[in-house]
Amino acid sequence: MRALFIATARPLAALVLSTLSTLSALAAAKPQTPPSPTALPKLVLVLVVDGLPAEQLQRYRAQFGPGGFRRLLEQGASFSNAHQAHGVTVTAVGHAAILSGAYPYQHGVIGNNWIDPASHAPVYCTEDSAHTYIGEDTRASDGTSPMRLRVDTLGDQLRYATGNRAKVIAVSGKDRGAILLGGKSGTAYMYMDKTGNFASSTYYMQAHPQWVQRYQSAKPQEAYYGKTWRPLLADSAYASDAPDALYPATPASPNHFPFSMYSDNGAPDADYYNRLKASPFLDALTLDFARAAVDGEQLGNNPAGVPDLLGVSLSAHDYVNHAYGPESKMSHDHLQRLDRLLADFMAYLDRKVGADNILVVLTADHGFPNTPEYAKTAHIDAGRIDNNKLVDGLNAALAKRYGVDKLVIAQSVPNLHLDYAAIDGKQLARGAVEASAADYLAAQPGIAQVYTRSQFEAGTGSATRMDLLMRRAWHRQLSGDLVVVTKPYWYFSTSASGTSHGSPYAYDTNVPLVLAGRPWIRAGSYGQYAEVVDIAPTLAHLLRVRPPAAAEGRVLTELLKAP
Repeated sequence: MRALFIATARPLAALVLSTLSTLSALAAAKPQTPPSPTALPKLVLVLVVDGLPAEQLQRYRAQFGPGGFRRLLEQGASFSNAHQAHGVTVTAVGHAAILSGAYPYQHGVIGNNWIDPASHAPVYCTEDSAHTYIGEDTRASDGTSPMRLRVDTLGDQLRYATGNRAKVIAVSGKDRGAILLGGKSGTAYMYMDKTGNFASSTYYMQAHPQWVQRYQSAKPQEAYYGKTWRPLLADSAYASDAPDALYPATPASPNHFPFSMYSDNGAPDADYYNRLKASPFLDALTLDFARAAVDGEQLGNNPAGVPDLLGVSLSAHDYVNHAYGPESKMSHDHLQRLDRLLADFMAYLDRKVGADNILVVLTADHGFPNTPEYAKTAHIDAGRIDNNKLVDGLNAALAKRYGVDKLVIAQSVPNLHLDYAAIDGKQLARGAVEASAADYLAAQPGIAQVYTRSQFEAGTGSATRMDLLMRRAWHRQLSGDLVVVTKPYWYFSTSASGTSHGSPYAYDTNVPLVLAGRPWIRAGSYGQYAEVVDIAPTLAHLLRVRPPAAAEGRVLTELLKAP
């Protein structure tokens, strides 16, 4: 009562001063006006969901929570007609395009794998024998550097513009997902499927920084041992998905829920760490490591006051879609779980960096077709092509016609390499042999089109979209002498189950393209045609840096808040 009496007995002037002070404090506590469109973001977050078709993002939109994909779609600018606009739609090619703004004919990453034209030996897109993983076993074909990427990226330009003060970090469940996002001067960290660690390579540094060592010592990858992946939603939410019976089970790949994370020897080992890859637990680990990178490197709070770039490539959806197809309950549920993981990650960034200081990009490296079994239930012509049998048949046909065995000397589909030395030795016309090979291939089941080196080098052909995309995908020094395009819903595979990608058709090229950031981006749904190569020029414009040297995309001016 005494305290109340003293308070009510204060002079009027004191009450007025106290009230004004309180109002002033309340005003100061109000949310601040967001930065103007001319301010630079403190952090650019590039999210890549490996193997995510644009249609899946829309098909399951109503089931997403408020803070993940739906937040980006509602608060950002979303392009429904966006494409990875090249003809060989695989992980490495798509990741190389995202921040280079370039097509394969320039950036030089023509596949996940290809054939060295001189030695006819196989090449992996990010292999580099000069470098090894830090503290991890390194196999001959492991990805350790961006040496084979022939162009620079947005991250490289940001580093150049800031005197190397900007930090560029890329994290992925796949080496190629991290390395090709990180560019030449960024730093890549990738999942190690023998140990479950995330590690970098000696291309970037000789030893991991302390924050990585702390992360590894905690062994977060072991937290999922014995865990089970079960559906997140009620059974009715999956009513439209394809039945499990369409997906034949194998000992290594059961075809229905639940999926258990274990190893045969009863403890975490390489079998267990590999099992994590086709589950939401790989994405959880990837985002946990990305958090550690934000904390360890102070991303978005750069002491130099310059923007940082964080690339996060989430690999598990690709593994799930390969195994079961985008029409499956497994793919559906995985995307729901990824949505919740992203919501938590973005809420963390809001607290750490500030929502109005972050510019977010969401895209994918490629889409996916349905499994042939599912496509056939809709009376669609579909199937798998055994590329080894196809090439054997072609070689037999060419030997019968020209008297030379094995004129196709190497293959990495869709590229086939001819033995030009043998052709020249027989004094055969190269163009004639190419044309004969193309005629044979085009007559085989599931083949839609065959392009030859002579056609590409002469610039001949029709003005179709397929021609355009395949020309962009063909590299004069690296690509094959024959490039084979399957019919829609057909693809090259020696497996009897699952599905794959890599074609110039819309189900493989049409991917999400979303940019979100309240100070800079005009939210809305956009129907204009856009390409993934537009991302790098648009970010360069917003960051006020040079676009990458080989970038051919446009600045997406329609989504900008300021000219």
